[in-house]
Amino acid sequence: MTDLQTVDAWWRAANYLSVGQIYLMDNPLLRDSLRPEHIKPRLLGHWGTTPGLNFVHAHLNRLIRAREMQMLTITGPGHGGPAPVANAWLEGSYPERYPDVDWSEAGMRRLFRQFSFPGGVPSHAAPETPGSMHEGGELGYSLAHAHGAAFDTPDLTVACVIGDGEAETGPLAGSWQSVHFVDPRRDGAVLPILHLNGWKIAGPTVLARMSDDALDAFFRGMGYAPLHVGGSDPVQMHRDMAAALDAAADRLAEIRREAPAAPRWPIIVLRSPKGWTGPDRVDGKKVEGTFRAHQVPLPGVREEADHLAQLERWMRSYRPEELFTEAGPAKHLRALIPAPEARMTASPHAEGHRLCPLELPPVEPSAFGMIRPGAELAGATGHLGTWLRELFRRNPDRFRLFAPDETKSNRLDAVFEVTARRAPGPVGPEDEDVALDGRVMEVLSEHLCQGWMEGYTLTGRHGLFTSYEAFIHIVDSMFNQHAKWLRTIRRIDWRPEVPSFTYLLTSHVWRQDHNGFSHQDPGFLDHVANKKAEVVRLYLPPDANSLLAVAERCFSDMGRINVIVAGKQPEPQWLSLAAARAHLDLGFGTFDWISDAAPDVVLACAGDVPTLEAVAAAQLIRTHSDLRVRLVNVVDLMALQDPERHEAGTPNSAFAAAFTTDRPVVFAFHGYPGLIHRLTYRRPNHDNFHVHGYQEEGTTTTPFDMTVMNRLDRYHLALAAVKWTGADAPDLMRHCREALERHRDHVRAHGEDMPEIRDWDWSVPAFGR
Repeated sequence: MTDLQTVDAWWRAANYLSVGQIYLMDNPLLRDSLRPEHIKPRLLGHWGTTPGLNFVHAHLNRLIRAREMQMLTITGPGHGGPAPVANAWLEGSYPERYPDVDWSEAGMRRLFRQFSFPGGVPSHAAPETPGSMHEGGELGYSLAHAHGAAFDTPDLTVACVIGDGEAETGPLAGSWQSVHFVDPRRDGAVLPILHLNGWKIAGPTVLARMSDDALDAFFRGMGYAPLHVGGSDPVQMHRDMAAALDAAADRLAEIRREAPAAPRWPIIVLRSPKGWTGPDRVDGKKVEGTFRAHQVPLPGVREEADHLAQLERWMRSYRPEELFTEAGPAKHLRALIPAPEARMTASPHAEGHRLCPLELPPVEPSAFGMIRPGAELAGATGHLGTWLRELFRRNPDRFRLFAPDETKSNRLDAVFEVTARRAPGPVGPEDEDVALDGRVMEVLSEHLCQGWMEGYTLTGRHGLFTSYEAFIHIVDSMFNQHAKWLRTIRRIDWRPEVPSFTYLLTSHVWRQDHNGFSHQDPGFLDHVANKKAEVVRLYLPPDANSLLAVAERCFSDMGRINVIVAGKQPEPQWLSLAAARAHLDLGFGTFDWISDAAPDVVLACAGDVPTLEAVAAAQLIRTHSDLRVRLVNVVDLMALQDPERHEAGTPNSAFAAAFTTDRPVVFAFHGYPGLIHRLTYRRPNHDNFHVHGYQEEGTTTTPFDMTVMNRLDRYHLALAAVKWTGADAPDLMRHCREALERHRDHVRAHGEDMPEIRDWDWSVPAFGR
């Protein structure tokens, strides 16, 4: 049997297994004629893209064996889930991880029955599928994931199959530019395989209706050298696909050997019929090669005898008696299985077994030296930048920073002392901090940053994604998919944990006064808080040392998504490094140097600007009234939850010790007020919580006016303390109201905040009692 005959046999076997997963719950080898009771009661799955995916996998196996390549595959058309499962079973990696789904007839029966079945496996290339690191449930991210996996893995080739429906999405359209960020000297290679079968669910696709000449022009302009394979005759298609993959492998070897400055990377454009090798016509209507093949081409198999007979003819057309024995795949099929670690469905890269531990530098050299709380100003992210500089220095091949052109703007530019931005092309004389080997990945696409970093961390490396807070919403859906992936792999014993994904959101809502309403939105916190407790963490460090302590923790843990919100502007510093670490251990704590032992009111705060305003409100209350006040700062939002709901939650006793059981709590919060109520609703004293936060009021104005517009300022907080305690404090109320009137007049007359706000200073001696 020739190589291509073996490839064809593998393709037929994978197609047979794929059809069986969609339809059958018994009689897997068709030892008997099909009967209705052999058919699943609910037919779920997507056939249309599956035969093309099986075709690609079979040919990649030939290439791996012929050239001893190390290859990872990413399946963009996620609904083609039967294909990666079928190939994992044929390669033996599925039985290795699920011994009850072995190569026996009973194992094949379980393989078929479990697909899209209660208690079974999803219809996507999910975490349960060996060799997968990309689910594809939401289309658009495969090519970004592929490049993230290729960064810093010079011997790896990532074959990325992109469906033509997926190719219409914005994230995928932007991902073609990823090729300009690959360094042939230190990175792996990505081989895109654009699979054009002509149709989405019910309509034609854009790229499939373009001519080969038009596609050539498009991809050559993007930096690729297209190789075309197209048709429906299996014999000719096998020949053409083998030749195209050999040419692509030759080109990749040449690029790796010569490392040209601007290589033209190969891409394969594969045109094949949708639902290839499936039913040609059903109920008189054309199916193969049309949108009708997208999901289940024979929907009435249990009820209609002619559909059942057509299914049996379809499955027998693959000649299963030549492909399977009682001991599993036939001998000639096994000859195509690569060596154990070379199997794409057992890739150690995809399954997190190539973890590269991160060497953390000490944070002490980057810490802010305290004199007394609030006495000095510093920018939190600037101090973080000096620590990240050392992190880069110690981890030159396993850490990258991903940012939409904001590294310097966000005050992290100390990293440019040891690395640079990755140049997407030739470096010019006016470029600053740009180099062909730069490890700061700046591109004006949050989708690309997110996708690259997901691919990078899922294959065992580490990164930081920093963005403006308002625009991180662009990747809300991508965050969803990644959070679900991380949660699922925690329940799969053969998958090790992967590095955590950490966001740094800065240029946040309270310091976007210059950019205006469009840049003012803290709602990503609410979005993240919806996910399972074991996966997400939300941190709001109030100062530089707190940010360092949080970063130290985030880069030490595994398998989570961490969201840090921190300002970049100079702000008062409240905690020494030791105090910040202790503060973080509990998640919240009292600022003792502000607080009375037996308070009438608790001022709580979470976030840097809310902390500043809460401290200033405490000063006002003490100066202009007899009210006793306690200030509690929250750095880990999840610590507010009941420990039964979140593993970071604190016991009710600790919660009550800080927030009391019966005193009003005026809470100054960075985000939307409702989130604090959600997190604390089961807690002691929750009915006494009164939260001030962002209320969707904003514009281009002064920093302090932003807080006034949303009633988060010191004056409104102090007035709220009087209201909820019922205290008799006329001097305090008069002072606050007069100050708000002066503020309104001053900012409109002068365009800046009042001197008493701009020059405000916390003075412990003048404040103490």
